Amino acid sequence: MAHVAGFSVTIDVTCRDLQEQCKAERKPWEISKCLDTFCAVGPFIPVDELVHNNVEMVLKVNGEVRQHANTKDMLFDVPALIEYVNQHVTLLPGDLIQTGTPEGVGPMSVGDTVTVSIPGISEASFKIVDDA
Repeated sequence: MAHVAGFSVTIDVTCRDLQEQCKAERKPWEISKCLDTFCAVGPFIPVDELVHNNVEMVLKVNGEVRQHANTKDMLFDVPALIEYVNQHVTLLPGDLIQTGTPEGVGPMSVGDTVTVSIPGISEASFKIVDDA
């Protein structure tokens, strides 16, 4: 963990209709995760301000809790994930590793406000807008 500068919360969005279309056409569907604004990143949290193996995370849509999890419940801890990624990818200062999403994935609509937080430490809110 000596090489980790800090942590952040993110919202990793997938456009499900585009994903399903790509799957039906037997095309790669990573584009459904790579559209502009689809990876909102919250404030940077220095590593010494967080105990990485016991972090509560909450995601709300319009104030309703959709996801609530803790890093202590992850299948692999943060150091193991970093070690695995580093075996396949050259990690450089400033790189961001996302660890996945807990139970509670669901739809969002134009006009929704999405808030992701580490209660008492960090919070970021984003409004879903129509880019058309």
